Amino acid sequence: GRNAAGGEKPARHCISQGAAVELKLCDVTHTAAMAEWVQGTGGLDMVLACAGITGGTRKPLHPDHPAAEPELQIRRIFATDLHGVLNTVLPALELMERQPRAADGMRGRICAISSVAGLVSFPGTPSYSAAKAAVDRFMVATGGNAKKAGILLSSVVCGFIDTPMVARNAFPMPGLTDVQSASRRILRGLARNERRITFPLWLAAGSRLMDMLPIRLAEAYYTHQPAGAAGSMPEPDLT
Repeated sequence: GRNAAGGEKPARHCISQGAAVELKLCDVTHTAAMAEWVQGTGGLDMVLACAGITGGTRKPLHPDHPAAEPELQIRRIFATDLHGVLNTVLPALELMERQPRAADGMRGRICAISSVAGLVSFPGTPSYSAAKAAVDRFMVATGGNAKKAGILLSSVVCGFIDTPMVARNAFPMPGLTDVQSASRRILRGLARNERRITFPLWLAAGSRLMDMLPIRLAEAYYTHQPAGAAGSMPEPDLT
């Protein structure tokens, strides 16, 4: 959840199914607070690092100026989408290294949400694309060594998921996936120990191909897409 109210509904549902639930509000950009919380759990079987915000380029204020993202937006996206993930993953990884292996040989599973946007250099969302690319590369690259210690690191390379973050988008969102379907796909991938969980496959494949094109050709295509034009993305709340 993004706030207290967002966590209460699923908490009540889990409790009704017999689970024990502890709710904790913490800013993922606060390194020390996140480490204290994660390390204080005493043990973790599965961690999902899902925090993220998005935002696009703004229309130039002067005809001779380029479309660009405000500096505050750039720094906030990297702080949340990249460093927020690291602030969750790194203390969880350290904690799991000290845990005994289970019967299946695993010590734990850590999953971070990347994005299909991380597969391309999209001029409509430069910082979001870059932060998600970094998350994916870190999880996959680090996971090669972590798996030898019985810790699965998984990256979720997904398209648009029907969450509040995309609710204000006024442009077509190809491959939009409902939360339940996305959750089932992620959990199935984790049960199978998939290092990269990708959906929709056709959207990811198309993005891979686009990234192989010469930059000028890819940019010519992207800038004519509804989400690629400056000012087309809703402005994030940076308060």
